[in-house]
Amino acid sequence: MHISNLLSVASLAALAAAAPSELERRQQNCVITDFNKIAGLSKYCDVIALRNIHVPAGQSLDLTNLKEGAHIIFEGRTTFGYAEWDGPLIKVSGKHITVRQSSGSVLDGEGERWWDYHGGNGGKTKPHFFSAHNLDDSRIEGLKVKNTPVHGFSLDSKNLVVSGVTIDNSDGDNKGAYNTDAFDVAHSYNLTIENAWVHNQDDCLAINQGDNIRFINGYCYGSHGLSIGSVGNGDVVSNVEITDSQIVNSQNGVRIKTKSGQAGEVRNITFRNISLTNITDYGLIVQQDYNNPGHATNGIKIHDITFDNIHGTALQKGYNIALYCGDGSCYNWSWKNVKIHGARDYKCQNYPSVASCSAA
Repeated sequence: MHISNLLSVASLAALAAAAPSELERRQQNCVITDFNKIAGLSKYCDVIALRNIHVPAGQSLDLTNLKEGAHIIFEGRTTFGYAEWDGPLIKVSGKHITVRQSSGSVLDGEGERWWDYHGGNGGKTKPHFFSAHNLDDSRIEGLKVKNTPVHGFSLDSKNLVVSGVTIDNSDGDNKGAYNTDAFDVAHSYNLTIENAWVHNQDDCLAINQGDNIRFINGYCYGSHGLSIGSVGNGDVVSNVEITDSQIVNSQNGVRIKTKSGQAGEVRNITFRNISLTNITDYGLIVQQDYNNPGHATNGIKIHDITFDNIHGTALQKGYNIALYCGDGSCYNWSWKNVKIHGARDYKCQNYPSVASCSAA
């Protein structure tokens, strides 16, 4: 979208002092270059161009008080001051919002300042990057993110489309990045993530709770794979389609992980047309002992699951397929064209007879 007649900073200051009724009578296209102007102006603007914004240490770029239907455009390089805190560095909410960026722009987390090989499990306190909570009937498109300190996108919204997002944490491979999940999903309904490109050091996708979720045409490099879970504490994940995606040089391929001794449900999940290359640990894994290895329990049902055309390679030190279910809790599965080779067979238990735990 081309922004015409962008207001000068002086004009924006005048608008901030104007009565809201005057502002609401006409569309306002705003360009903001000063972080301190955002809070006072964002609620009045229909189009907000955030140009080369530097966010002070320990603060969020707060876009939670937007006009309905607002368009947010990141321009240039967005940066963040260093502080040890939980974040998020960016938070957006609202209805009918579009978030995108201009060509060549980047949201630069400069995560190497926090990376210490501990991720969220200790060491420095690291800020989560982007919170999209209550961002309903909206779109996030074409964002390019570099070097998140820890988790990337936290998605907790209804009728949200996330399209064409790039998350490049490749610098973290040898600099201590950990727990750099790309997309963490909870409490979401009718969510689509499409055409994502991810290089990170944890889950490419982790769905912990939600309904009617689609992940389409994703590319995941160096990750922990495409995951349902970990599910527990009574959470339900249902009606999920993960399709037409590539997982390369990653720890895991596709997986469902639930917690031992807890309640919940995983139902109506489809993994289809997933290509695996050089998976180090598990090409395909379903485990019901995620928090207590070796103790799979049946309090969480995993049923109406489709694995269709999951194919590729795992490394010799890993396992092609691992199915480790509680007694009677994994049932009503469909298993077609699952062909993973190169690694070892796993000693599986309590899995549906239609599935296979041997290399294909």
